[in-house]
Amino acid sequence: MNNRLSVFRPLSLLVIALLSLALIVTACGSKDSNNGNASSSNTSASGASGTKEIRIGYQKYGTVNILKAKGTLDKRLESEGYKITWTEFPGGPQLLEALNVGSIDIGHTGEAPPIFAQAADAPLVYLAHEPESPNSEGIIVPKGSAIASIADLKGKKVALNKGSNVHYLLVKALEKAGVDYNDITTVFLPPGDARVAFENGTVDAWVIWDPFLAAAQTATGGKLLTDGEGLVSNIEYYLASRKFAEANGPVIDIFKEELNKIDEWSAANQKEVAALLSPQLGIDAPSLELAAGRRGYGLQPIDDSIIEAQQKIADTFFGLKLIPKEIQVKDATLK
Repeated sequence: MNNRLSVFRPLSLLVIALLSLALIVTACGSKDSNNGNASSSNTSASGASGTKEIRIGYQKYGTVNILKAKGTLDKRLESEGYKITWTEFPGGPQLLEALNVGSIDIGHTGEAPPIFAQAADAPLVYLAHEPESPNSEGIIVPKGSAIASIADLKGKKVALNKGSNVHYLLVKALEKAGVDYNDITTVFLPPGDARVAFENGTVDAWVIWDPFLAAAQTATGGKLLTDGEGLVSNIEYYLASRKFAEANGPVIDIFKEELNKIDEWSAANQKEVAALLSPQLGIDAPSLELAAGRRGYGLQPIDDSIIEAQQKIADTFFGLKLIPKEIQVKDATLK
């Protein structure tokens, strides 16, 4: 028995020593971990009390694009402790998809994208809008095409960005011409790919907005079958995630104030707008001047007439089974 004890005593002492060492290491580790947490907390606190980020999505044209190029919003918000992260999107549907997943806070689109986004449960709210610009979008065919009217599109391939503002233009133009929506083949492509398809003859027509419309007209001699005049309003909307809008009222107010200022400047300086945006967009100045001359300027509030107009588009899209469920546009407004 004593022999057995003598055998295990050194082992017991070794175990105790190892346990003690483990406790010391654990304590040191805990201390280091606490220091790391403190460091993280300090970093977070510094970020919260320092510069705050606002993520704005923009497209290749519009007041937001001009605002970005001028830099006036950046300067104004910098003085308030904010930094803007700008992200470009090929169209409204892609921009609102980013808003839906929380990648951006604010953006701008035409009439249709918010309808599709709301039907997909995107937590968006309307902030304001620009005046009607029906001449800033249209349906064009290649130079020399035998297609002479909207009625001639029956059985043809028509390119457009699915869910964009021109989607509604196509619906209304076909309706007026007595052509069933299902009697054409829609080819859904973003503007860059659609331009290629338009030029190589893969599609017969293209439904597109400015400045892509203006660029295609000036560069390819594309023939305009119709613009939105008498068919659609073509209104540009400013939108935000509901969470951001409700938590950042003063920032939203600044955003709208700067939009209105840049609108006033743009309306009076269309040549300068074209010169400012041309190198940034990679679109020639004459095309941008053409686009600048046929859009409206001046920020306007969201009112009952706007909600009613958007509801009409939503109901039309639901009737054509372009959106999966009925929506109430008024649910996407700030209370």
